[in-house]
Amino acid sequence: MSRLGKKPILIPEGVKVQVNGSEVVVVGPKGELKTSVHDQIKVEIKDNHIEVSKVKENLPKNLRGLWGLYSALLSNMIEGVKNGYEKKLEIEGVGFKAEVQGNELSLNVGYVHPVKIKKPDGINFAVEKGVITVSGIDKQKVGQVSAEIRQVKKAEPYKGKGIKYQGEKIRRKEGKKVVASKK
Repeated sequence: MSRLGKKPILIPEGVKVQVNGSEVVVVGPKGELKTSVHDQIKVEIKDNHIEVSKVKENLPKNLRGLWGLYSALLSNMIEGVKNGYEKKLEIEGVGFKAEVQGNELSLNVGYVHPVKIKKPDGINFAVEKGVITVSGIDKQKVGQVSAEIRQVKKAEPYKGKGIKYQGEKIRRKEGKKVVASKK
């Protein structure tokens, strides 16, 4: 039994939700998001709530998780079109820098050439004093693009140089110790 799926999702003011068969469209002040729902999951709008339920009571084991999944996806869509999402990444290292050049994010992180990451639709980049901000209305896209940026040069455990999420703790390792020779 899904604890997340049982809870109705509140539709805030300024957000409109439409259910057209298996497609759900959420429109808000920041934009519009669409998703298609599995045929074993039913989405209904009652008053100013969304209710997600199963079509049949006894679903196969591999489909049971869909109830809570679609409930979480719909609540994330509503939050995204109302407030948006953002992730912040920090760059640490001598000479490491990032800058937005038109439609791309250019990263100089110790490689011979700068690494360029193209901006997907619905995603915005901002760079300010070693902090990259990735923002948009789709939580999944914001997280994916942030992970791709971090993957370019992960923070290493000896000096902590590289790209990391803001607030992420890097477990530091001790370097090699020189053993004093006996004479």
